[in-house]
Amino acid sequence: MANLILILGDQLTPDISALADADPGTDRVIIAEVHDEASYTNHHRKKIALLFSAMRHFADELRRQGWQVDYHHYDPDSSARSLEAVVAAAVRSHRPERLITTECGEWRLDHQIRQWHERLDLPVEIRADHRFVCSKKEFADWAEGRKQLRMEFFYREMRRKTGLLMTPEEEPEGGQWNFDSDNRKKWTGKPKAPGPFRVEPDEITAEVLALVDRHFDDHFGTTEDFHFAVTREDAQNALEYFLDYALPCFGDYQDAMSDDEDWLFHSILSPYLNCGLLDPLTVCEAVAQRYYSNQAPLNAVEGFIRQIIGWREFVRGIYWLNMPDYAEQNRLANQRALPWFYWTGDTGMRCMHKTIDATRRNAYAHHIQRLMVTGNFALLAGIKPADICDWYLAVYADAYDWVELPNTLGMVMHADGGYLGSKPYAASGKYIHRMSDYCGQCKYNVNNATEDDACPFNSLYWHFIHRHRDEFANNPRMGMMYRNWDKQKPERREALLKRADWLLAHLEEI
Repeated sequence: MANLILILGDQLTPDISALADADPGTDRVIIAEVHDEASYTNHHRKKIALLFSAMRHFADELRRQGWQVDYHHYDPDSSARSLEAVVAAAVRSHRPERLITTECGEWRLDHQIRQWHERLDLPVEIRADHRFVCSKKEFADWAEGRKQLRMEFFYREMRRKTGLLMTPEEEPEGGQWNFDSDNRKKWTGKPKAPGPFRVEPDEITAEVLALVDRHFDDHFGTTEDFHFAVTREDAQNALEYFLDYALPCFGDYQDAMSDDEDWLFHSILSPYLNCGLLDPLTVCEAVAQRYYSNQAPLNAVEGFIRQIIGWREFVRGIYWLNMPDYAEQNRLANQRALPWFYWTGDTGMRCMHKTIDATRRNAYAHHIQRLMVTGNFALLAGIKPADICDWYLAVYADAYDWVELPNTLGMVMHADGGYLGSKPYAASGKYIHRMSDYCGQCKYNVNNATEDDACPFNSLYWHFIHRHRDEFANNPRMGMMYRNWDKQKPERREALLKRADWLLAHLEEI
């Protein structure tokens, strides 16, 4: 036998570099569901079900194409509880000349695999992941010598590189790079939201759902109403559904939140992009085509493409440029434990309850719910970065360490001291009120700040501003906040801090 080819659970595409130049007649593919990878954090049940089912369907697809596939099904009683143990058994059984794999998306596992050549006594070839627009080296070269790394400038380079939304004169379509200022409308029920793309579970998925309920019953979330795509064909159908029914309104309402709608006009394609069922550049090209055919406005198309070739690629670059030290950053010295209601949703704060409940049911919440609701609260409350990072990694179907960690530690918690973002995304309840209808259903009054019924975000915001004055007072993007704080009467500032101190001492009771 020539080669053993390892395909990981987030590499579910036949175009993956590990399969390039391989011989289906002699090489053997191995795909494995293992305890350690499914349980190293409290992964959402739907996330485990999505990956296990997609892996099984992908293995069947490879077999139909003529590949020899060894598939290790999850077994809680198996002695092979780690990926390395499964691979080691395959090496002993097949005696390959070498092991080939594509670089993985998590430093923890990548570090392990890079030691396998010694422990397995076998050459291990780790190939670059070509599914990304920007390679690790290309990002490192771009970052070298820059005092600050800002996504906007990186995004422009990726636009030039790909040609997406660029004119023949190499200028951005519409005369500007970014239409984010047009994407901040509050949704009031019209136009009607289309709902998510749905796929009814087939026999394979039904078996996986039963397995997850049986062996992962202590994990967060539920498998009820599972409707994710688990094949490349159905993921492509999900893309077409988004293009037809949601993209035209995506831009206007991408920052909006609703008490009645979980999904609004979001694509819900990130789980498929991040596990390999969809190719990011192909998706962006399909979205861009809707602008050129006058089927979607530029602000929607540009906003979506910016998320993919801008932010998604940027945080991956940040991750690999700075790991493993980046994960230990805690520049604001936050040490407060994550409140238990992040796992239960049992809180009187309507925005938090609705976001956490949707996360529990769907393994999904959109970027503003993550950043400006659950993330904003964690920032204001001074939650330990490691705790909130682990929560985000666990609860979302699209969460992998390379994309989750920089987003949470850097963007949400500002724990990297501004390396990723120029200012903390801290906001009072006014922002949530402006972008949602949560506040009308809440036990707390968004217009109050110091009273017993006051929205907790209000006093916690000013407490955050006050306690981190040394870090942020000289930040030009935060000068207005400190001027507003200083203008308030001493007794008002004292009342705000008193209310916030009480909240911080009674987080579990809010």
